[in-house]
Amino acid sequence: MTRIGLLSDTHGFLPPQIYTHFKDVDEIWHAGDIGSIEVADALEKFKPLRAVWGNIDGHDLRIRYPEQMLFRVEDVKILMMHIGGYPPKYNAESKPILKKYQPHLFICGHSHILKVIPDPILNVLHINPGACGKEGWQKVNTLIRFSIDGDRAKDLEVIELKK
Repeated sequence: MTRIGLLSDTHGFLPPQIYTHFKDVDEIWHAGDIGSIEVADALEKFKPLRAVWGNIDGHDLRIRYPEQMLFRVEDVKILMMHIGGYPPKYNAESKPILKKYQPHLFICGHSHILKVIPDPILNVLHINPGACGKEGWQKVNTLIRFSIDGDRAKDLEVIELKK
């Protein structure tokens, strides 16, 4: 079993509660708009990090992380990108990629809106962890914690942080 801490849209600010909420995870995934190398460095020092760059990220982060990432954890195929839309309103870039690679999990950020939506048509679980940085219009900052056990994601927890 692999425990995952998922976040997005830090915009250069790393809430200190992350260290408590993610202390028992095996990996951290960041779905873009990291905002600064310092945030990326802090996360990498804390836990293994998988990240994609977002629309506000500069060249320094874009050369360090890919725009999209297709990977496997245990028997679960994951596609992560910053801007992807959500079922059934995927954006023009993500929909063909989803159809081509048929991931089990589709992770994205950008909207600052936490969403967990199963898509029975593409047979994928879409997860957007919302935003946990200081920037944005969201009233509640959020993180997600979950586990991957064999061929399924389970034990998904939404964590609300004070903004």
